[in-house]
Amino acid sequence: MKCRICGQKAVVNMRQHKLALCKDHYLEWIPEQTERFIEKYKMFTREEKVLVAVSGGKDSLSLWDILQRLGVQADGLYICLGIDGPMSPTGEGLSYSSESQRLTEKFADERSLKLHIVDVQKEYGATIPQFALKSHRGRGKPCSVCGLVKRHVMNRIARDFGYDVLATGHNLDDEAAVLFGNTLTWAGEYLLRQGPVLPGTPGLARKVKPLCRIYEREMLAYALLRGIEYIYDECPFSVGSTSIYYKQLLNRLESDRPGAKQSFYLSFLEARKSGLFAEREEIQAELHLCPKCGQPTSAPGLCSFCRMMSR
Repeated sequence: MKCRICGQKAVVNMRQHKLALCKDHYLEWIPEQTERFIEKYKMFTREEKVLVAVSGGKDSLSLWDILQRLGVQADGLYICLGIDGPMSPTGEGLSYSSESQRLTEKFADERSLKLHIVDVQKEYGATIPQFALKSHRGRGKPCSVCGLVKRHVMNRIARDFGYDVLATGHNLDDEAAVLFGNTLTWAGEYLLRQGPVLPGTPGLARKVKPLCRIYEREMLAYALLRGIEYIYDECPFSVGSTSIYYKQLLNRLESDRPGAKQSFYLSFLEARKSGLFAEREEIQAELHLCPKCGQPTSAPGLCSFCRMMSR
């Protein structure tokens, strides 16, 4: 197969786009697409301060790389979750957190980028697995506790250091899987918030997903072709998760119908834009400041994070 642009041998064939590209043109195409989506969804301007949540994985590191190539002055935030040692469910992946942190720091150092590092155990007295065991949420996997802590830390760092925008590396496969799960249960509150941009409110930075329309396979190819070293292993607690199951189902659909994930996600965005769902402001109006940490919350009294900490 030949590159659509130059006629040289193609290294990536994207059936859903009916497009094949060589290495050089593919590495140009991904940043061009990302910039197009940033502008289309009005994610941020060049004058705003951007904080990228990086995990050491291919998507977040590639996003940080892309933003740098586009001339966006973006800093990184790595959250050390303490997912190491015997707390891992199977005894495998014992150095997951330390390895992901090493690769993130290596990426930042090689490019002279600013990286904030928050160690959950040092900051709050326990690792994510330990928090899960102490919390009522810890009856199963620590995923809900992990998400709660990461959201709190990301909001805190963005607020304390004056960042206007918080960017995450969620790709199209991630978004389609979340949308699929929320649609199965018609989780209205979550459907209201899902999209390329979650507007900011006083105390909460705007959250954006510049890779929301780029397939996971495309991001994998970008990372490999750019020579980005990332952690290959998934979080050991993700084994058997519903999100991975939904991704597998959607992959089967995509195999039979190239472009199905993209169509599913874009159709949802169009339906919401046309008024199928209520406006976000109805939910945002219910927010108040947590009396302990000062972050906006819809929960009565203390926010979920501070209630967990008090337990």
